[in-house]
Amino acid sequence: MNDRYDAGDAGYGASPYELVGYDEYGQPMYRQVPAQQAPQATYDPYAQQQGYGYDPYATGQQPPVPAYDSGQQPVYDPYAAQSPYDPYGTGTATDTQHTAGHDPYGQAASSGQQPRVAGQTAYIPQQTGPAQEPKSAGEGHEAPREEGERDYRTEQFAFVEEPDGDSEDVIDWLKFTENRTERREEARRRARSRIIALAVVLALVAAGGVGYLWYAGKLPGLSSDGSGPGAATPVGAQKRDVIVVHLHNTGKGGTSTALLVDNTTTKQGSTVLLPNSLALSDDSGATTTLAKSVDDDGSSGTRDQLDTVLGTSIQGTWRLDTPYLQNLVDLVGNIVIDTNTDVPDPDTEKKGAEPLVTKGSQQTLSGKMAVAYATYRASGESENAQLERFGQVMQGVLRKLSSDPSSAVTTVQTLAQILDPPLTDKDLGTFLAKLSDLAKSGDYKTALLPVQTDGTLSAKTSDSVVKDILGGTAKSPAAGSAVRVSVQNATGVKDDTEKARVVLLNGGFTFLEGGSAAGTQTASKVLYADASDKENATEVAKTLGLPDGSVTKGTVSSGADVSVVLGQDYKPSAS
Repeated sequence: MNDRYDAGDAGYGASPYELVGYDEYGQPMYRQVPAQQAPQATYDPYAQQQGYGYDPYATGQQPPVPAYDSGQQPVYDPYAAQSPYDPYGTGTATDTQHTAGHDPYGQAASSGQQPRVAGQTAYIPQQTGPAQEPKSAGEGHEAPREEGERDYRTEQFAFVEEPDGDSEDVIDWLKFTENRTERREEARRRARSRIIALAVVLALVAAGGVGYLWYAGKLPGLSSDGSGPGAATPVGAQKRDVIVVHLHNTGKGGTSTALLVDNTTTKQGSTVLLPNSLALSDDSGATTTLAKSVDDDGSSGTRDQLDTVLGTSIQGTWRLDTPYLQNLVDLVGNIVIDTNTDVPDPDTEKKGAEPLVTKGSQQTLSGKMAVAYATYRASGESENAQLERFGQVMQGVLRKLSSDPSSAVTTVQTLAQILDPPLTDKDLGTFLAKLSDLAKSGDYKTALLPVQTDGTLSAKTSDSVVKDILGGTAKSPAAGSAVRVSVQNATGVKDDTEKARVVLLNGGFTFLEGGSAAGTQTASKVLYADASDKENATEVAKTLGLPDGSVTKGTVSSGADVSVVLGQDYKPSAS
């Protein structure tokens, strides 16, 4: 704002007063301009509205123009001195000059009051610029303005930084837009993260599924011999725990043998049934059979011989006499199996009597019934038929036994049987608990070891059991190491050949099938060709239960050391 309102700056004259400063209350202070600075006649576009006279010739007789601060409204000043109105603009405000506290030149007195021109309204300026010298009458004149046109100058306006509602709205809108954009970007990032995480999870699931199928042996196109599915570890390198169990029939004599196998690598349990005719080699190198080895060599000798023939490693031997089997079944609360034949009560053996065990599916057997079924062999049946029934009973017992090791150990201890070292109650109970868990889950099977007529193992027929289940290699004794006995049946009873075969194999001889004779014979014959074989022939006759007079020198079948012709005097039950 200018130090004084100079109408001459607009080109139409000057005001008689000049702003010289502000008092302690912030009010403006003026002084009167000397006479030579009297303002020129000016055109006041508001004169008619305020009742001022119109001077078209600008004689300078117009009253002073009120000083306006640009953009400000008139403010009432209670301290303004009232001066008489001079309609001719002579600038001689006599009353104002004689007002108390003012000197003739408009200087403020000590009272601090400033002179006021009559009819003027004081304004409180918002900006104060440096004082300027008054311009001469010839300076600052501009071309006359049209009526109604106002004169504005930059210095007449005060600029105050005030909050602008519109600008705040713009800022808020920008913030909203920015936040919305950020939210969209964040949503996109989260979506990408979810997609990536989902892809990773799916990849892991797929890899895990393929890995499991490969480990479980269910991937197509791979073999089951340890090089593909079903064998993450080669068959030979899989870890197995093996125990051999010998069932001793204390009533009628004879034994039945099976291997209990826990494959800890594949989580598969198995029972491998071993025929009594299986050829073994004793400590002297002589050929014997499994049945004869159990009777003669005991648990440790038989276990070592089985390891040699089967290429496996047996950790212990469990001798299970039939009374203990009966107690075991009763302790587990009976067993449920599918029986394949009717079994008579061994205590009565009366024809037409009600069978002790009935053929059928899901038959519940008590201890006595289980023993009768496990040891039963019908007339004309092979030894393997009875052996398979024993396997059914053993698997039924495992399904009913507790899978908890401590409970299984308690069951074994309750039997109160004496185990062959190094097997202990704790070892046997823990081992059976593991097999029980596999049997209950369906990861258990029973297999019969295939044996040839001479008791040896064929690599082709035994691979499925010896290699796959036991992880071993068949190593039967060399042929000819045992006395080879050829048997021809002349009794008229077909089953007598099989019974004789079992007896001879159990006696350690090699059995050779001689077929059936054209007719029947009353007396049996045991023939030898070489005098050195006479002693062997005598031993064969004794094994079959034939009299010593049946041994004689004669023609022997090709490939045999001793030939036997069974007559009607042969009594299998006595053998």
